[in-house]
Amino acid sequence: MAFRLSTKSIGTNCFSNLIQERTEQPTKMLHHLTSKLICHFPSFAANEKTFARVYHSSFVNDEGITKACGCPLLPLKSHIKGPAPISDQDTDIVDEAITFFRANVFFRNFDIKSSADKLLIYLTFYINVALKRLEGCRTLAGGTKAIINLGLENVPVPGEAGFPFAGLFALPQSHKEAELFRNYLKQIREETSGRLLSVAYRPNGTPNKWWIAFAKRKFMNIIVPPTEK
Repeated sequence: MAFRLSTKSIGTNCFSNLIQERTEQPTKMLHHLTSKLICHFPSFAANEKTFARVYHSSFVNDEGITKACGCPLLPLKSHIKGPAPISDQDTDIVDEAITFFRANVFFRNFDIKSSADKLLIYLTFYINVALKRLEGCRTLAGGTKAIINLGLENVPVPGEAGFPFAGLFALPQSHKEAELFRNYLKQIREETSGRLLSVAYRPNGTPNKWWIAFAKRKFMNIIVPPTEK
């Protein structure tokens, strides 16, 4: 049966909000509208065919960029200490992961079109984990504490227990490469966490239901690990 959308089924106010909250870039606007529809109609996302495609990273040119475990250590708009170069662009891989999360999280499969997609997959899963930790936090202060605790947990690399994507990333060829990749993942996770808090909670410190609701999803059917004791 064909899915039909009407202002009556969603509500006039909701439909107006969808239009008012549009972004400057058409692709981001489409993603935003899609995620809103998903929140109102969970069955809308029950089948991957609902979406035309997975959102891929635009950082396809990794020439001259340091790599570790088959993954480019892409520049970040961050001053957090770590091996990532400082980005001079308006958008980085963290922006992409957060922007595309609410659409990409519904996919069970992800066709990799560039090595940057590996990082996008990792960050999508990490955001999934972070939202799960924020699910029961009713204030920004509580959410910040949960994210800090997440940041204190061990960060495994390919070949170690707990790494979620066996086979997607190459195994490190040396201890130096393993630690380089671990430090990059720590840096990018911390940067992602900070930006995620800014969208998962409203300016008044209350949870944003349009984000927290996605804690119940399982990206690529991977079970989110429990909180470390």
